Amino acid sequence: MQYQVKENELSYETYLELRKSVNWNNWSREQTEKALGNSYYSVTVWDTEKAIGMGRVVGDGMYFTIVDVVVRPEYQGQGIGAFIIQSIVSSLEKNMCEGSRISIQLLSEVGKEQFYVKQGFKLIPHEYCGPALRKVIYRS
Repeated sequence: MQYQVKENELSYETYLELRKSVNWNNWSREQTEKALGNSYYSVTVWDTEKAIGMGRVVGDGMYFTIVDVVVRPEYQGQGIGAFIIQSIVSSLEKNMCEGSRISIQLLSEVGKEQFYVKQGFKLIPHEYCGPALRKVIYRS
């Protein structure tokens, strides 16, 4: 089965629907729309007319945080999450200036840490939250 990918087109409705699919709490519409508008990059994966996965990144050009990585439960285990992470990392790498480096972090749901380790992230234990993961990319 082939999926459609959309970059930087994550709408409030799609965001809300995908978060609900994995039983995550949602934010207010106003707050969500403002946050989505401030995303550095977002990617959504579609099966025909149905959004099945998303991820986005926020950042300042040096430090980036990957947030809202969701794949509908019935589509998990098919490489969609890995594709989303790869899309985000590739987008960040493409936009790096020569001689720069960036740091990419994310917070993982408990029990999902190894998925991110497989994507090249390293565990960083933290006493106030679940494991944080970090990936630093250098461009010479």
